[in-house]
Amino acid sequence: MDSDNLLGQFLRARRARVGPADVGMPGGLRRRVPGLRREEVAMLAGLSTDYYVRLEQGRERNPSAQVLEALAGALLLEGDAVVHLHRLAGTGAGGRRAGRGRKVGAGLARMLDSWAGTPAVVLDHCLRVLAHNPLGGALFAGHTYSGDLVRFVFLDPGAPDFYPDWDRVAVNTVAALREGAGADLNDPELTALVGELSLKSAAFRELWARHDIRRKTRDTKRFHHPVVGDLTLTYESFTVNSEPGRQLVVYQAEPGSPSAHALALLGSLTVPEPAERSGGGAAGDLPRRGLAAEN
Repeated sequence: MDSDNLLGQFLRARRARVGPADVGMPGGLRRRVPGLRREEVAMLAGLSTDYYVRLEQGRERNPSAQVLEALAGALLLEGDAVVHLHRLAGTGAGGRRAGRGRKVGAGLARMLDSWAGTPAVVLDHCLRVLAHNPLGGALFAGHTYSGDLVRFVFLDPGAPDFYPDWDRVAVNTVAALREGAGADLNDPELTALVGELSLKSAAFRELWARHDIRRKTRDTKRFHHPVVGDLTLTYESFTVNSEPGRQLVVYQAEPGSPSAHALALLGSLTVPEPAERSGGGAAGDLPRRGLAAEN
């Protein structure tokens, strides 16, 4: 990845996503590239074309917050994408998050285990599963990449069947990965992940080039589970303030729904009794609570 001009990469990618009609401009007959021209973005943002070109080329690296807000408006950026723009330019909160390593605190692990009827997982900045409660493990178990949600979506042959809305899941997964990475795209783990997936998955390569940014917050997701069949679950994602860079994701089914009954069945079939949970899992399982917890 070119780490010398991340702001310019982002501006170019997002400029290509906005058509003239999106901002009330005539399209013209001949446009050699998709999206807006540089001079059009500059005009919409109230900047000189030369200044905007220097921003894209990395020859200007210190735009003011006001300039960035004008660019966000011109490029129709919202929410997390605006935060990311400021972070890339060094005018907003960002920097590398703490919380490296594969362990979670013992208190967080105990809290996971206390939610016996609710699937819950803890993810790192690369969307790897650091810990889960028994039902959270059962939800994703049985796949080649059960413990790595990005590789699961793009490399696991069972993913399109497991996720009936795979296209939507793929878009959201890459956007969440970019948001989790922040401005530090030189992180060695992220670099290795993006490099591998860019070689192995054309879909990932295309989505990564779009520079979508979307924080994992809440959504409804459909699953086709190999044991209990179709599930429609809502999830809420929470930042873990005691362990920066991690997020806790909790899934729920609508009470009394077929999905709630299926989730209860999954728990009865796969969740071990409390006395059995202290033992280690089989090779290839998701990280168990006891193995992932930090004492």
